[in-house]
Amino acid sequence: MNDDLKLVIKDVEKRMKQAINVAREELSRVRTGRASPTLVENLEVDYYGTTMELKQIASITIPDARTIVIQPWDKNALSPIEKAIWKSDLGFNPQVDSAVIRITMPPLTEERRKEIAKMAKKWVEEAKVAIRNLRREANEEIKKMEKEGKISEDESERARAEVQKLTDEHINEIDDLWERKEKEIMSI
Repeated sequence: MNDDLKLVIKDVEKRMKQAINVAREELSRVRTGRASPTLVENLEVDYYGTTMELKQIASITIPDARTIVIQPWDKNALSPIEKAIWKSDLGFNPQVDSAVIRITMPPLTEERRKEIAKMAKKWVEEAKVAIRNLRREANEEIKKMEKEGKISEDESERARAEVQKLTDEHINEIDDLWERKEKEIMSI
C-alpha cells in the first residue's frame, strides 16, 4: 500500500479512537445510582477568584456504593465546593461536616433512569455519526488520490475496504460501551 494511503488510514483510525474516547468520557460522567469520582471531579469551583476543577483542590473518595466524600486540602474551600455542587445540575444534596463534604446518592426512579439512558444514547449516536463522517472524509481523500493518478483503482478499493473495516470495528466498540452503560443505568 502506498505511503499516502497508509497516512490517510492511520489518521482516520486515530481520529475514530478519539471519537470513542470522547464518548467513553461522556458516558463515565453519566449518573447510574452508584457513586463515582467522575460525577464530581470536573465540577468548576470558584476558589480565591480562580475557577478550578474540584479534583485540583480536594481528594474524592468513595467509601461505599452510594457515598462520595470530598476532602478539600484547604478548609477554606469547603464553602466554594458546596456552592459548586449546589449550582451543578447533578441534583445532589451535599452535607458539610467540619472538614469534609459527604454526598449520598439518592436512588434513581425508573423514570429518571430512562431519561438518563435516553441522554446517554444520544451521546452514543453522536459518536457514531462522528465516526461515519470520518469514514466519508477518508473515502473522499482516497477517491481524490485515485483521480489524481497517485493510486490505482485496486489500491483505492482496498483502502476504502480498510476504512470500512475500521468504521465497523469502532461502531461495534461504541455499541459495546453503550450496552454496558445501559445495563449499569437500568440496574437498581
